[in-house]
Amino acid sequence: MDLARVALRAAKEQARARGAAAQQKKQARRGGGLRSGARADGRDPLPLGAAINRLITERGWEAPAAVGGVMGRWPQIVGDDLANHCVPLRYDEDPAERVLTVQCDSTAWATQLRLLAPQLVARLNADLGHGTVRMIKVLGPGGPQRRFGPLRAPGSRGPGDTYG
Repeated sequence: MDLARVALRAAKEQARARGAAAQQKKQARRGGGLRSGARADGRDPLPLGAAINRLITERGWEAPAAVGGVMGRWPQIVGDDLANHCVPLRYDEDPAERVLTVQCDSTAWATQLRLLAPQLVARLNADLGHGTVRMIKVLGPGGPQRRFGPLRAPGSRGPGDTYG
């Protein structure tokens, strides 16, 4: 009697497994069960990551999106010392020039970054793909312009050195 119950239970489990596998195959053939109509088209729901990747590809935003990822990983790419004093501001993608603009908190660090720019461009292109960044534009510290009266001579001094 117990042997018959065990055999019946095993047969039911096998039938359930076969039915579940057949249902999964049927849903896979239909595209996962969630569809907008009889056939697959562009209106069908997509996972969020796939939808974002599709949008980036359709709009041609691969390089700006990759550079945006670099801005998030800036300390790992350039090192902690440089990242503490230099911050990437923007990426301008022109067909002729692909420029990454970086601002430094002192003129000394701006000079250091200008000297390291060729190695940094090579490192960024190795990470992002050849030709993604062609030039790094380095900005010094921003400060208020000096105006000492109603008259001003052209070519007067801009922000002073920060000695930092």
